[in-house]
Amino acid sequence: MDETWDINKIQQILPQKYPFLFIDSVIDINKQEKKVACLKNVTINDYFFEGHFPNNPVMPGALIIEAMAQASIILYAVLKPGVAEKHPDYYLGKVEAKFLKPVRVGDQLILEVSGEKILGNAGIVKAQAKVLNEIVAEAEIVFGVKPKE
Repeated sequence: MDETWDINKIQQILPQKYPFLFIDSVIDINKQEKKVACLKNVTINDYFFEGHFPNNPVMPGALIIEAMAQASIILYAVLKPGVAEKHPDYYLGKVEAKFLKPVRVGDQLILEVSGEKILGNAGIVKAQAKVLNEIVAEAEIVFGVKPKE
């Protein structure tokens, strides 16, 4: 890992803010392989559990995709720091996802993202969400970046 990222650094990079911030820490960065791994602690205090199956709380798939997209922004910031430091706008373009297992209260969701193609104004990444080293969701994410002048 080249550096450590605490919640303060994450909040400086991600445009999302609480309660829509789904990255608690960055646990691995590999610039050479264009990969990052991030952590989301899934707790009963997460607001979405109030209505998403009250007697059987499951993290919504759309929010798992959002967490993977936020990890993708972290990867982009690692690989394109000059653009990221200007706080560009990020646009989700296309997502192809598979959900393999539910994510439940108490899980630690590990989000692993690898860059397939990272440009100044766009990116294509492969993402996996894992719990206890088992893949619970995977996606290919295409996103756009609009740099600010």
